[in-house]
Amino acid sequence: MSRTLRRRLHHGDVGGRRDEHLESSGLDGLDEPLLGSYEHDDKRSEGQVLEDLWDDERTKERLHWTMLFSQLIAQWMQWLASIVLGSGSLIGRFLPLSAITQNGQSKNMQPTLSPLQEERLRNLQQRLGVPFDGSRLEHQDALRQLWKLAYPERELPSLKSELWKDMGWQGTDPSTDFRGGGYISLENLIFFAKKYPESFQRLLHKQDGTRAEWEYPFAVAGINLSFMLAQMLDLQSGKPSSLAGIRFLELLQEDEMAFDNLYCIAFQMMDAQWLAKRASYMEFNDVLKSTRLQLERELSLEDVSSIRDLPAYNLLKL
Repeated sequence: MSRTLRRRLHHGDVGGRRDEHLESSGLDGLDEPLLGSYEHDDKRSEGQVLEDLWDDERTKERLHWTMLFSQLIAQWMQWLASIVLGSGSLIGRFLPLSAITQNGQSKNMQPTLSPLQEERLRNLQQRLGVPFDGSRLEHQDALRQLWKLAYPERELPSLKSELWKDMGWQGTDPSTDFRGGGYISLENLIFFAKKYPESFQRLLHKQDGTRAEWEYPFAVAGINLSFMLAQMLDLQSGKPSSLAGIRFLELLQEDEMAFDNLYCIAFQMMDAQWLAKRASYMEFNDVLKSTRLQLERELSLEDVSSIRDLPAYNLLKL
């Protein structure tokens, strides 16, 4: 696949200055708009650096042993599937593993997709490739729709207004924040507001728990979640080969809107993590990482065959 050059802007602070970096990606629609500062701190102490290095080494060692154990279990499951259940079984199709690497992928982990899965995966990847374009009427109308869903009793502002900051955009023009998540991140927010309106409103207005003095901006957090999910599920590749991605393909077989529903669960889960950690704005990236780990754990559960089977689904309110 040809790679295209795209611009990444990391947001330093709400309404503050931004540092630009250039890198390449296989999808035009998705970038990485993570909150928080990525500037290098020259005053960082040597002791802190050494502590981080030790933490990294301990993490790598734990990951190494975890993956070795996972490889052993995977090979045993493959043998059991071939001997007891036959090569045409569900296990045989989804666990053709020979070696698992440290990033949770396998060279031979290529699931056999049904025609329906292939079609739905292709449609989802097409959605992921659409960048937000503030000059397109369709995209402008979608922004207006999101406002009406979020604030049904308030007057619709112009597309450039200070009022958009109330929803958690970083400036007066929401289109400048979509450079990271693409048009699908706006579709995800609209889906959330329609499908689970009570949860959407509670998160938008930060009604649950004891909130931080410096809260995460709701809309921009949503863009980050869209990107995180696409990355976690390995949707940028032609066919997902990560463990989470393969389990997601099973959910996609049962639910065409599996990605959007998983997004809603992830948003609710992220807010729960935020409250549990008593986090503040600059800790958003840490909360996002914790959310990803919890999602990966839930997707790996054996009894999960649909979105509703995920434990965190029970957090959502219609």
